[in-house]
Amino acid sequence: MNKVTLASKQESNNGVSAPLDWTKICQLMLASRALDTIEEQELVPAKLVFNQFSARGHDFAQIILGSLLTHPHDAATGYYRSRPFVMSLGIDLDEVVASPMAKEGGYSDGRDIGVVCNFPNPERTGAMLFPMCGGVGAQYSPIAGWAQSIVYHRDQLEDDRYTGAIGVSMGGDSSMSTSGFWAALNISTTHHLPHLFYIEDNGYGISVPQTEQTPGGDQVANLKAYKNLYIVDGDGTDPEQTPILIKEAVDYVRSGKGACLLRLKVPRLCGHTFQDTQTYKSPEFIADEVTRDPLPKLKDYVLKHNIMTAAAWEALEIESISQIQASVERAKARQQPDPSQLTRFVYAEQGSSQVRGGLAADNHRFPASNTTPSPTGSRINMLTAIRKTLDYELETNQKVIVFGEDVGPKGGVHGATLGLHEKFGQQRVFDTSLSEEGIIGRSVGMALSGLMPVPEIQFRKYAEPAAEQLSDTGIMRWRTNNQFAAPMVVRIPGGFARRGDPWHSMSDEVEWVHKVGWQLAMPSNAEDAVGLLRFALRDNNPTIFFEHRFLLDHSWARRPYPGDEYIIPFGQAKRLTSGNKLTVICWGAMVERCESAAKQLDMGIEVIDLRTLQPWDKEAVMTSVEKTARCLIVHEDNKTAGFGAEIAATLAEELFFSLDAPIQRLTMPDIPSPHNIHLLESALPSEHRIAQAMQNLIAV
Repeated sequence: MNKVTLASKQESNNGVSAPLDWTKICQLMLASRALDTIEEQELVPAKLVFNQFSARGHDFAQIILGSLLTHPHDAATGYYRSRPFVMSLGIDLDEVVASPMAKEGGYSDGRDIGVVCNFPNPERTGAMLFPMCGGVGAQYSPIAGWAQSIVYHRDQLEDDRYTGAIGVSMGGDSSMSTSGFWAALNISTTHHLPHLFYIEDNGYGISVPQTEQTPGGDQVANLKAYKNLYIVDGDGTDPEQTPILIKEAVDYVRSGKGACLLRLKVPRLCGHTFQDTQTYKSPEFIADEVTRDPLPKLKDYVLKHNIMTAAAWEALEIESISQIQASVERAKARQQPDPSQLTRFVYAEQGSSQVRGGLAADNHRFPASNTTPSPTGSRINMLTAIRKTLDYELETNQKVIVFGEDVGPKGGVHGATLGLHEKFGQQRVFDTSLSEEGIIGRSVGMALSGLMPVPEIQFRKYAEPAAEQLSDTGIMRWRTNNQFAAPMVVRIPGGFARRGDPWHSMSDEVEWVHKVGWQLAMPSNAEDAVGLLRFALRDNNPTIFFEHRFLLDHSWARRPYPGDEYIIPFGQAKRLTSGNKLTVICWGAMVERCESAAKQLDMGIEVIDLRTLQPWDKEAVMTSVEKTARCLIVHEDNKTAGFGAEIAATLAEELFFSLDAPIQRLTMPDIPSPHNIHLLESALPSEHRIAQAMQNLIAV
């Protein structure tokens, strides 16, 4: 016989694969080893591959695990040493070989490191592989989000096709030290999610031993008292025991009992990368690792059990080398990526949806929308406008989910989600643990499952711990060449309120303009908040929706509700006053002050509220400045490298000879927001200072 049966209680369409095909496992092992060898001996020296991470020693267990992920709604995250796992999922071998050479096609069309894989698996023949991340530990919380989305699809959307599906996050032992690991662990154990944490323990994080990572040098031993976490622990190189351990872990998670941590000890039969000489390991340690090589063990196993003859093994070895060599030659013959396509897919493109992720990939249809407001009722504040918009979108789109710290029963620390938890229930509006990395990371997994996550970061400053997840989300579409995207709307209150301080009153919106792939909306009033938020919730790009704290209940920002169909497409500024003497560009809390100053002066001043900074309405700004020949830019953010500098640079480049005076900026000084009210008023551009700057510039 050439197969060993792994029994299961579940039906095949719930994720259980056929019995392990040992011939296929041997073929994948030999192909992986052959590819490592050819890269190390030929392609790296020839400078055709620059980032080479061998998986020797890790390969056997990875292949077994991948062979068991056959449910159409399974998903996994890997890391740079996960190539054998990726191969076991069924990805095209030529893509695996060509990607490290950065040739056309492949995982990213040459845009990302070749070992940073992805596999959209659009036919859903088994697991989807999330786009890998270059940051260690960033792979964990997105799978917690995927696992939560399995429960949501199964229970809330009543889709039985998700029964038995799981999420798998792969990582090395040292990655357990990262905030991403702990965020995901808390999410998945607290909510009993179908999340399998697969840890490959080779004892080192590059050159740092486990004794420097955790007390006693054994993180898994320290986790044995962790609640709601089933632990499977053992050897990842033994053909007898390793499949049993992996199956036990997979079956436990598929059963719906909750999260499982599978730790398998494996040797790293190579350096961290090809260039790593491993001088930090003793000769005795390296010799011991060689004795634990799973490849000779696998060969002995299949020969002993008459699964394969010695001649058949040798023939398969020759065939694998030949197969890899042929694939390498095909990869060499591929063209270089087309530079003319380099800037495509930073954002969604009309008529070219991503393969996986977001509502667009599933052809979701929205209710009617209209760019003309239909005001009804009395004026409402911005908080109420945001709440009404979220309410309507939650009501009309079952895939919208709102969450964050204190957004549930409390209704948010600012009150924007008041009553939504009671109306829509725990699965749709809920509180999270205090981890911004976890909030955004789980949003990634939810978005990739086809949901529309609406996470709240309680204050702008608190987004800093989530910076890695935010960055990875923004570049996902570009670096996978439109294979994946994770549209979401991240609501972030920020800016000064009745008082300022360095922690709750941070503005720094320019960071999101600079983050590749993110959109940024900054409404100045309730009507715009409705239109911009609704557009963001129906768009196919990730968006930062900045809710200025000063405006949330400010009387000037109140407007009648513009209707449930009202949207404002991004990149459309609003002209508040008309004139031909001076153009004033502003956004957020500075809009009221600029409008009021312009009206009081009555000197022909045109005030433009950008409303969105990414994209920004360059055409409206250029048209106005060409008419007035003067420009003042007013914003709350610091002056140095604030977004006003980008506008000024653009105008200087493209309208220099149309200007009658230097472009001027009026901003906060380069300091954090001060708490003392007198210091705050001194730091912020006041209406008086704005009016003075307007007069001075017109007089030039």
